[in-house]
Amino acid sequence: MTSFPDPYLDRNVSRRAFWVIGALLVALTAMRLVYAGLFDLRTDEAYYWTWSKENVLSFLDHPPMISWFIRAGTLIFGDTNFGARFAGIVAMAVTQLLLADIVRRVTQDLRAVLLAVLMSEAALYYGLLMAKVAPDVALIPFAMAMLWSLVRLAESHDGRWWLAAGAFGGFALLSKLTVVMFVPGILAFMLVPEWRGRWLRSPYPWLAVLIALAISSPVLIWNAGHDWASFRFQFIRATTNNEVSLRTLGDFLGLQFGQVGVILMPVILSAVVVTAWRGYRRHEAVAILLATCVLVPFFFFAWKSLTLRVGDTWPMFLWPAGIAAAAINLTKLPADGWSPRMVRASYGWSIAAIATGIPLVVLVFLYSVAAPWNLIGKNDPLGGEGGYQVLADRALAEMKTSGATWIATTDYRTYAMLRWHLKDKVPVVQVNERARFIGFRDPGMDRIKGHTGLYIAQTADNQRRLLATTSAVLTPVAEVDTIWRGTAMKHYAIDKLTGWTPDLTPKPDTPFYRWPALAGMSVSSRIQLAAR
Repeated sequence: MTSFPDPYLDRNVSRRAFWVIGALLVALTAMRLVYAGLFDLRTDEAYYWTWSKENVLSFLDHPPMISWFIRAGTLIFGDTNFGARFAGIVAMAVTQLLLADIVRRVTQDLRAVLLAVLMSEAALYYGLLMAKVAPDVALIPFAMAMLWSLVRLAESHDGRWWLAAGAFGGFALLSKLTVVMFVPGILAFMLVPEWRGRWLRSPYPWLAVLIALAISSPVLIWNAGHDWASFRFQFIRATTNNEVSLRTLGDFLGLQFGQVGVILMPVILSAVVVTAWRGYRRHEAVAILLATCVLVPFFFFAWKSLTLRVGDTWPMFLWPAGIAAAAINLTKLPADGWSPRMVRASYGWSIAAIATGIPLVVLVFLYSVAAPWNLIGKNDPLGGEGGYQVLADRALAEMKTSGATWIATTDYRTYAMLRWHLKDKVPVVQVNERARFIGFRDPGMDRIKGHTGLYIAQTADNQRRLLATTSAVLTPVAEVDTIWRGTAMKHYAIDKLTGWTPDLTPKPDTPFYRWPALAGMSVSSRIQLAAR
């Protein structure tokens, strides 16, 4: 079983170093606040913002928690960049507090606590990109709270902590379904140590499952009423297989190195492997929990990346547990019989990861909000989803000229960015993939039905052909580029649309309803869609 030290924190850090680190953490938090306010929303962020305007139980793509996060922020700060992202700032702070408390309870070592928090700051995704809007931002604090509850259980042996873990697990399921990958770790935590008999006989773990299901019931209710659409959608994502490709494996590993850290990621993984060895050999519950909750999803994603492009944020819920394991592991090495030289080297690599990671985070921040240049041209990952204000302004101008009263699109990114920039001054409708919009409010059919509209799409959008199957008449009126830092990024065509009113509630399995199924699509299309 896991042994917990006496509850007296070993303040093995000088007062001066403590205050310097504290000042650094305040500065990095301020940096995220500035980033959240100044860096324009990107396409998926705007898409999730549109969800926050709806009153539905769940969505095709993901559970509803991220929409609630955004709604809370915009109620306080309005429909601004900062308002949409405010909850992400809070989520990062909560995650760090939980991470610090897990390490404190297991080690009572202030240096380990500070290293854990600094490691989270040194990873690009957490140090900066947690300020962006994504379901993972909602998932991460709830997933960490669930693990924290189980650490409290191991510390106190009070079975009521199972109930807290179940509640946080339910909120995690309301955020993103990938949290189910923590189930093997929780089962190992429950069944491998000697206490397995106690918990198998106890009502608390089973009540925790019921609590989790009850809290996440909006997702179940929504799916039960809509042919289990989101479950089928995610199942297709999880089971789609293409030809084995080392390129997609390389993409996965490269993205993780980029978002976690070139040095930090190997530091975490090596520490997690040592933690797993220690935990399973000695039946240490917390070590088993943290290590398994990292290794199982990591190797699952690595395996899937051989045949599918794994989305850049999909694995991000697992790394905070790895950071906790890495910080705890540093304090366990001497007792495990590691030589003083190896212990010093382990601390040295951890410090090197922090010393190189935080400057990189700061550089990305400065490039995002302050630099005037586009260094990579059309391939710039920041600029590829920027510059839509130009398109929105041109759309308004063409509406005045043509007498159009609404805008049609066939791409969720274009739909989301136009709605974000126009702030619902005019109805903007994605006329296809209507399964995305089940239960959404009326976008303004009184201004759509029988009225002239604009159809706006990238010139390369192959969904344009859908309109050819209708009575719609398209008349070209303009072409416009999205512009980011002086570079034309994407080319759009604007057409006058007459003679057709879209059906916003088409029958399932019709071309305008079909949710973006991976099955039946070309390999390249499936890979692109799965990357979301």
